[in-house]
Amino acid sequence: MSEQPGLRRAMGGVDATTVGVGAMIGAGAFVVFAPAAAAAGGLLPLAVGIAGFVAYCNASATASLAVRYPSSGGTYVYGRKQLGDWAGFLAGWGFVTGKLASCAAMALTFGFYAAPGAEKPAAVAAVVALTMVNLLGVTRTALATRVIVALVVPVLAFVVVVGFASPAAPEAAGGGPGSAGGVLQAAALLFFAFAGYARIATMGEEVREPRRTIPAAILGALGFTLVLYVLLALSLLHALGPAGLAATTAPLRQVVEAAAPPRVDGVLGAVVTAAAALASLGALLALIAGVGRTSLAMARGSDLPPALARVSVRYAVPWVADIVSAVVVVVLLIATDVLTVVGFSSFSVLVYYAIANAAAFSLTERQWYAPRWLNAVGAAACLVLAFTLPATSVLTMVAVLAGGVLVRAAVLVRRRRRS
Repeated sequence: MSEQPGLRRAMGGVDATTVGVGAMIGAGAFVVFAPAAAAAGGLLPLAVGIAGFVAYCNASATASLAVRYPSSGGTYVYGRKQLGDWAGFLAGWGFVTGKLASCAAMALTFGFYAAPGAEKPAAVAAVVALTMVNLLGVTRTALATRVIVALVVPVLAFVVVVGFASPAAPEAAGGGPGSAGGVLQAAALLFFAFAGYARIATMGEEVREPRRTIPAAILGALGFTLVLYVLLALSLLHALGPAGLAATTAPLRQVVEAAAPPRVDGVLGAVVTAAAALASLGALLALIAGVGRTSLAMARGSDLPPALARVSVRYAVPWVADIVSAVVVVVLLIATDVLTVVGFSSFSVLVYYAIANAAAFSLTERQWYAPRWLNAVGAAACLVLAFTLPATSVLTMVAVLAGGVLVRAAVLVRRRRRS
């Protein structure tokens, strides 16, 4: 295969931070609070805090690795460089498979909000449209994400204010049920909502001044989103109570419509619905970009078909990887109900970050925000949270990861025989 052009460093600090925030708020604000409340009850804010702490461990490890290796691929590249090819492959394979499921979940979430009754056609249309945006170049991706974030964040802030201003739900005063196991499972589910900052690292080859920009963007995006999530959790629990929050499929809309006067409750509910649809699109846009860049890196490393390493000369994007990713997501949307794959994605992402922490632990050059002890804590915490997820999620993703390992082993044996 002829040598492909490199990606273009076109993203500054604001764009990189916005991509990270846009990747997180769609998943967290509109998808995982209800199932997390079902697991943690009134201890939901504690679960958010635990997920945020583990996310900081992972973000600091990712930032220190991105400073050392500012190229596309994220932990797939870091694992290969620091721990060996097998660790890198496991991280990359987990990221690609888990995030393809996340793409489908975000697309279908958009469909449920934007086109009730025609969710799957709307989801497919969203995947096709956002893939085309990605194919036009990373600056278009960053611009679109910035617009989405600018529209969604004020709506979320409004919901927080309305939630705190609402009468307290009866369960909110007593705190509701909760247990240590439930809190850990909720934290593992909520981790799905904190994974967006990885998109900054996977797009490291397209960031200007990566040694300075990537750590600042990762930590800035995570800090902003953590504060927003804690406020949302507290306000939703105040207005709905643990049981009410666990029972609803659209908690933010329910809080606003319950507090609004009858003449405007429908209008405000429509505003929240539009924000949910936009947030899902923002998360989907960043997910598609991240999966494409990791697939590009794995193809460069001969762990995926070499055709996926092709980069557009005009737009400097991995166009084959983006198109193939979109096709796989569309197949998932048509073939199955993917709202249950949050646990699948959480498991694979936690394994991904356990490898990232192990890779960061092995670095000789230390950054102030990523001491070695924090890497060890992060790796252990990721594995603990991963195995507190529902058994179906754990077993399914273990099978997927094992299948990838077996196929790679067979390919390596075949290559050795040929040589």
